[in-house]
Amino acid sequence: MSAQSIISISELHPNFSHPKVVGIIIGKSDVKSFPDRKNVGVDRFTFSFTLKDSPDFFINVTAWGGDGYVNELASSFSIGDCVTVENPLVSTKDLEKGDKFCPPTPSPYRLLLTELHSRVLLCADVDTIDKLLPLIHLPVKDPGDFYSLGDIVANGQQLSGTVINILAAVKAIGEAKQFTTSDGRHGQRLEVKLFDDSVSSFPLVCWDREAIQLLQTLIPRESVLFVADAKISFDDFRSSMVATVTSRSIITVNPDTREAGLLFSYVKEVSESGLLDQDEAPEDVPVESITDVYTVIQLKQKAQQSPEAFFGITYSFLSKLDLDSSVSKVIRTRCSRCRFQVTEDGQSCSNQLCPGGGQLLSAATGFDLLVDLTDHTGTLQACSLRSPVAEKTLGCTTDEFTSLTDDERTAMKWKFLLERCKIHVKILPSPKLRSGVRAAVLACSLADSAEVKQHMSALLRRV
Repeated sequence: MSAQSIISISELHPNFSHPKVVGIIIGKSDVKSFPDRKNVGVDRFTFSFTLKDSPDFFINVTAWGGDGYVNELASSFSIGDCVTVENPLVSTKDLEKGDKFCPPTPSPYRLLLTELHSRVLLCADVDTIDKLLPLIHLPVKDPGDFYSLGDIVANGQQLSGTVINILAAVKAIGEAKQFTTSDGRHGQRLEVKLFDDSVSSFPLVCWDREAIQLLQTLIPRESVLFVADAKISFDDFRSSMVATVTSRSIITVNPDTREAGLLFSYVKEVSESGLLDQDEAPEDVPVESITDVYTVIQLKQKAQQSPEAFFGITYSFLSKLDLDSSVSKVIRTRCSRCRFQVTEDGQSCSNQLCPGGGQLLSAATGFDLLVDLTDHTGTLQACSLRSPVAEKTLGCTTDEFTSLTDDERTAMKWKFLLERCKIHVKILPSPKLRSGVRAAVLACSLADSAEVKQHMSALLRRV
């Protein structure tokens, strides 16, 4: 057989000499070292990667050798690179030894690389790269064979110790934490928060540097993952289930599957609605405990400086309060599960992505207003004013409001419009919004002039 011929993974056989395999790297392990049994005091180094050349075939490749060779080879490519593997040894898999720590593959063989005979080169042929790149988005398992996060939570400790596939979206990516073990080895740990249409937050833990580097490139709320062979365990400290990426796991980012497409649509919808911001925000604190006073510009500046939600008081004017709009724009009915707007007489939620889809509708009706807050420093637009805060502020229930005449609604509007109010707010930094801020009114009342003067003087001294 010609030394230049490229062999597809499906056709590999131990009888081939000088084979050449081209594929895209879909998984890669960290470099590890072990004492050399034949040479006391000398370590052997190894790492593995998984190579794919077609939708249905992929194979594990393992390199062994000295420190310099293995580490230099491992640093020359990453997950997602297209490579050519020259002169590997085609060997039958041994599931009782090293292969049990590698991802399961459809090939009965594995490829071994040696320092003297084998090479791994980055692919330079544009046509070959274009052909291989789409493979990175195809899961290595049946795209319909996965557990939702809700399934994992529902099964609870019955799943502890099992290995399953997970389809979920990335909600947040933590910081990689470095540590040193008692025997002097260095390690790292990264935790990613996942979510789907059944669970708002679920931890995925990763200990492998290569997988951590992959996860750190993702954009939260815009990335969907298919994690093949994730290990599920019960975390005693949290008293909840946790998923872990292991050496056998393959992570497929933004899978090209119908199931992932549906989840991505849900992710886009809830992200734009602001529900994820609300879910990550702290619970509302008692209004009496909120004491920090801000101008509008100070609220915006603090939101830009910190990703955390916070509470405050602003003495501002209600510069927009559309109480004299149609009732449907003032009072809305929303699904209790997904907050999607629905009709009162509906039998079920009309949101196809609602986690309660197909179930009897559970809904709540209340004031649902967007108001603008303005002071001498600027305007905070589209702040939510909802029941029950709106009812207490306006001094009437939704039933009472619907019975008011147009003139009475207008009179109620002008009772507050352009009047200085003492407003307690919860501020949720939201980079996706042009203003960078999402605000919710927790309490609103007409301000006492003496109190306003006192606090405004304090603010001016602070500036």
